Amino acid sequence: MRQRFPLILRGCLLILGCALVAAPAYSDQVDDYVRATMEKQNIPGIAIAVVRDGKPARVQGYGLANLELEVPVSPDTIFQTASVGKQFTAAGILLLAEEGKLKLDDPLALHLPSAPATWHRITIRHLLTHTSGISDSSDDLYEERRDYTEEEHLEISWKLPLEFAAGSQWSYSNTGYLILGILTSKLTGMHWSEFLKQRIFEPAGMTTARVISESDIIKNRADGYERNEAGELRNQEWVPPSDNTLADGSLYMTARDMVAWDAALRGRRLLSEASYDAWWTPVSLGDGITFPYGFGWELSEQRGRRLIEHGGSWQGFRAAIARYVEDKLTVVVLANAAGTPTLAIAHEIAAMVDDDLRLPDPKTPGVDPDLQRTARLEGLLKAWVESRTTPEMGRGLAAIVSASARESPGRRRTRRLLEKRKSFSWLEDDDLGSSSLEWFGETVTKIAHHALVTEDARRVYRFYLTAEGKVADFGSERR
Repeated sequence: MRQRFPLILRGCLLILGCALVAAPAYSDQVDDYVRATMEKQNIPGIAIAVVRDGKPARVQGYGLANLELEVPVSPDTIFQTASVGKQFTAAGILLLAEEGKLKLDDPLALHLPSAPATWHRITIRHLLTHTSGISDSSDDLYEERRDYTEEEHLEISWKLPLEFAAGSQWSYSNTGYLILGILTSKLTGMHWSEFLKQRIFEPAGMTTARVISESDIIKNRADGYERNEAGELRNQEWVPPSDNTLADGSLYMTARDMVAWDAALRGRRLLSEASYDAWWTPVSLGDGITFPYGFGWELSEQRGRRLIEHGGSWQGFRAAIARYVEDKLTVVVLANAAGTPTLAIAHEIAAMVDDDLRLPDPKTPGVDPDLQRTARLEGLLKAWVESRTTPEMGRGLAAIVSASARESPGRRRTRRLLEKRKSFSWLEDDDLGSSSLEWFGETVTKIAHHALVTEDARRVYRFYLTAEGKVADFGSERR
């Protein structure tokens, strides 16, 4: 264990010349931050890309793609991108809609008539936006170590219960995107990944983007690493090969591929204007309530600035793309260790590039001008982990409070933090003024940042507040 990080640093030294252009002013700060994060969190390798004003300002590899062979990460290292792949699955569906092969509001059963009767109100739009109510597959439905065909995966999905009526709530569903891939294969007569290769990857100049394959010889492929209970790195666990060919997140990409993808998005190539607008519009849950998710994209913010992003986690890999559209800035982070907070790393790098995106320092809490508010917000978190509503919750947040399986990990994490809390402290407020956000169907005028600190963890919560002080929503990030 003691030898690993000198090896990683040696890998970093081997690739210091990998940036595409002359190093910008923030370069050393980013390098120091990434290396420090890798050492602190025991991350073998990371690749980043920073695109500023339409130009790739930095595409860089750090550490090792393979610990056993001491292969350094470069901009050409191929990583699994997990759920970042959902945006590409969604793009394929939008292309099929433009070609008239489907409509987004078509019932799923129109194209897949074997769908159970209880699913007949589910539309393709519901699958794209995670509002179908379809839960994720349970291991109980699969035989251990058996490889399944797409048709068999589809038949198993029909057995899954619905968590709620289609369109009424939001709950992340990998199964929904698995089905979208199968639908793409059915309508195009080719595997969904081949359709994406022909219609998206090649036109966008993503020269090495492709579906995962354990059997193919793939140059520059990174290995994924997970941790055992002692925190020691181990090779990624084996999964049936067919699990790595499903459209919920089974793509290989490099940092250079993601730069090309960002250029296609920025130029609004590949899709129509109408498709782009739909792609990045918050989904409506009815009664004027919206949820900040489009089609395979999370619709977020940083210091009140618009942020379109998505992360992914699978089989010893983590990935993230964060696009600050108003600031003409994109940050990509690819890592080959489970648990790497790639979205948080992307946010920190963005703040180094643009000071307006600087995040509050959780190590320097302040005194909330309204001490009672801080107590109320802590109480709101306690209610949320118990799936209860409180008077402080805005109507949108209160309406979607549920005990869904996908929300359970977040509830458990927050419950553990609250049980071990040393402090819950105010950091800063973002007063949005005329730049107010529309969030969950509410107008947000202020974002309150608070740090929840325990002996061994620090998490920053941001609360989206209306002018009346209601909490429209909240989010959190490990810092």
